[in-house]
Amino acid sequence: MALQKGDAYVLGLDYGSDSCRAVLIDASDGSEAGVAVMYYPRWTKGLYCSPGDNRFRQHPQDYLDVLEGTVKEAVSKAGNGIASRVKGIAIDTTGSTPCAVDAKGTPLALLPEFAENPSAMFVLWKDHTALAEAAKINHLAKTWGGEDYTKYEGGIYSTEWFWSKILRVFAEDPRVAEKAASFLEHCDWMTALLTGADTIASIKRSRCAMGHKAMWHRSFAGGYPSEEFLSKLDPRLVNIRKSLGTETYTSDQSAGGLTGEWAERLGIPAGIPVAIGAYDAHMGAVGGGVRPGWLIKVMGTSTCDVIVAPQPAGGEKLVNEPLVNEPLVRGICGQVDGSVVPGMLGYEAGQSAFGDVYAWFKQLVMWPIEALLPGVEGIDAGTKEKIAKEISKKVIPELEKTAASIDPASTGIIALDWLNGRRTPDANQLLKGAVTGLTLGSDAPRVYRALAEATAFGARAIVERFRQEGVAIEGIIGVGGVARKSPFVMQIIADVLNMPISVPAGDQPVALGAAMFAAVAAGLYPDIPAAQKAICAPIEKTYTPRAREAGIYDKLYQEYLKLGAFAEKG
Repeated sequence: MALQKGDAYVLGLDYGSDSCRAVLIDASDGSEAGVAVMYYPRWTKGLYCSPGDNRFRQHPQDYLDVLEGTVKEAVSKAGNGIASRVKGIAIDTTGSTPCAVDAKGTPLALLPEFAENPSAMFVLWKDHTALAEAAKINHLAKTWGGEDYTKYEGGIYSTEWFWSKILRVFAEDPRVAEKAASFLEHCDWMTALLTGADTIASIKRSRCAMGHKAMWHRSFAGGYPSEEFLSKLDPRLVNIRKSLGTETYTSDQSAGGLTGEWAERLGIPAGIPVAIGAYDAHMGAVGGGVRPGWLIKVMGTSTCDVIVAPQPAGGEKLVNEPLVNEPLVRGICGQVDGSVVPGMLGYEAGQSAFGDVYAWFKQLVMWPIEALLPGVEGIDAGTKEKIAKEISKKVIPELEKTAASIDPASTGIIALDWLNGRRTPDANQLLKGAVTGLTLGSDAPRVYRALAEATAFGARAIVERFRQEGVAIEGIIGVGGVARKSPFVMQIIADVLNMPISVPAGDQPVALGAAMFAAVAAGLYPDIPAAQKAICAPIEKTYTPRAREAGIYDKLYQEYLKLGAFAEKG
């Protein structure tokens, strides 16, 4: 019997880079009953981070501080009586964002002796301090004479991922290394917390997280790289491997029931299933309507490009047996059976900086306001603050308004989008951004347009790599903040890709995807495709490529590739 409106509600929590979003939806049709957003208090102050050193750490207390507030606010907005009809909860987070934990699974930064120690905190996905460690892993994988454990990770292991970050923490702080009984991804800690899992062995590890970032694959003995391989990197990794277990779980499964303590704190029923956690982009892809042949671009501070494909012919498997005939895709962020939609292969690619590129340029042009305005005489402090806020709010919209009127064939400016390194194709976090073709006539809107074009060219490089490797792309859907807020950027991407890009309605597609997994884990739908059919938002807008601009960008893309090759060689 089909669900009736008002019968059941599910909760999706989306832990992003800056904030947590909680969305309570009606499980019958996906309509929002309550939404809440809270920013991480310590992160907002810039604590424990050093952007110049590419160090970005988040305190676990930040995650706890926003958990109770967002859920209670979303439930309160939904109205009386709805809290009792919440049937399930699911959480997505950024990743790879691991943290050293003790034998009970408690992040070390929650212990008094490590409370202010960044090495004991969650190492955010965009922390790039593990460059040397990633290089060491890649060198060993290709030279040690055994299995290349990077082969299902695109063939290149990234500084953004699980084992690289553990090695970096070990190098940073021997005390943390000695105390760490294991490392937990943020998404796995949240589900362990809410279900009361209080030993490392009782925590269920996410297929999405472990498969894409920790080199887990069913064909490997024990699931992970061998003890022999890991011991060559650092003997202490052997015990970390042992702590991980051998199995991983897809997010349509329950990690356990919500504890009485957390039920009381959140104001929802005890015992409801908490789905296995996953990364934000993968649940966001589900919320955006991912299906075979359709690439979902989750577009925020970075991008994650996610696509699914049926298991390969002859790839039918029994439980606990690996797929066979699985084609390898080079230079991406992994291919994992069931990481996105259970029963399908999930592929991930992406750009290390996307919205962050635009944010960087905004900071650049705002420098005079922030540095000089406070010292201007004759204006009171309140007026200065108002002026600064007003300019900050308007600078990107005005840049985009002017940049949109500029002929792309006229600027002569080519930029690289590698301001935070290159995630894919072919991870290389040592790479830097670049701009060429500047003249005395190159004003801020023209440079901004070139940066937007660079992010679009980076998106095209990903699409072309998937196609070169035999992954069919029939259509593209964009979700996330940039997709909803910047028609200027979206039109450029459609022109550069020479493909239409559709954008669904709704401001919280990632949390919506999490809610879909909650609905399946709660037994309200038999599988993710059925939940998508009932819950996915309709397409709100489609950006269609313009023939003239597409032709211009075909030529400019070749210049982008030339500049990239030159920069990489240097």
